[in-house]
Amino acid sequence: MSRKAEELKTCTLLGVAGVQYPTDYAPQMLETFENKHPENDYLVSFDCPEFTSLCPKTGQPDFGRIIINYIPDKLMVESKSLKLYLFSFRNHGDFHEDCVNIIMKDLKKLMSPRYIEVRGIFMPRGGISIVPFANWGDDEHQQMAQARLLSVFPDKF
Repeated sequence: MSRKAEELKTCTLLGVAGVQYPTDYAPQMLETFENKHPENDYLVSFDCPEFTSLCPKTGQPDFGRIIINYIPDKLMVESKSLKLYLFSFRNHGDFHEDCVNIIMKDLKKLMSPRYIEVRGIFMPRGGISIVPFANWGDDEHQQMAQARLLSVFPDKF
């Protein structure tokens, strides 16, 4: 069940040395490949422990960890393109909550997954940590989306 060259034509960054890292927010970096197991509900998880963005007011760097979980449908995100895309936030000035929602929406638009969630775990600034969570599920995964949201913040609901 190896992938054929034809199946990898959308993965233009993978295996290419010297790829330029984007200096500005770059959703166009994201690439997909076909899910060979669309009949299965299974979870794909990415952990980016070195995420950086900029405070939109001060321009100071913010450091955090981004965790992405999704249940693919027909398409999946290619990991090198995801790395370059997440790196593109390095000079992007936005609040933590905005970054998490932008990432979720960009990936949702790219892949049309069955379910997706993005969590940011940001380092404290001024003595306060911010941990935004955004998720979305298709019609069949709406209950899961709601349950996951409630489980992330059990003391708030």
